[in-house]
Amino acid sequence: MSLNDSLANALSTVMSSEQLGRNECLIKPVSRLIKDVFSVLKENHYLGDYEDVQEVRGNHVKLQLLGTINKCGAVKPRYAVKKGDYEKFEKRYLPAKDVGILIVSTPLGVMQHSEAKKKGIGGRLLAYCY
Repeated sequence: MSLNDSLANALSTVMSSEQLGRNECLIKPVSRLIKDVFSVLKENHYLGDYEDVQEVRGNHVKLQLLGTINKCGAVKPRYAVKKGDYEKFEKRYLPAKDVGILIVSTPLGVMQHSEAKKKGIGGRLLAYCY
């Protein structure tokens, strides 16, 4: 496994654990961006609680899985999105209107695309989930 994109690795670990029907999974390595993405997924009821586990060899996160994810992944490359362009990317990454979320990094922090649309701000696409 290549460690070039830790967010993509974390989301693919979550996805494969979901498909195997597991209740929890360990994510390592972990960064603030990954935790922010997980908190957005938790707010939208795709993930349960997660806790930081401190270790000598580095930190990792223990995630509770709810079994509600059909597909999730990182968006590569991380497209820049203007405030009016969310529709185009919704059509590209999500299966239907009002199904799933896009996760966007904005100047006001990491949030879902509908919240960024309401606030009228653009950002960079990080991930999608439905």
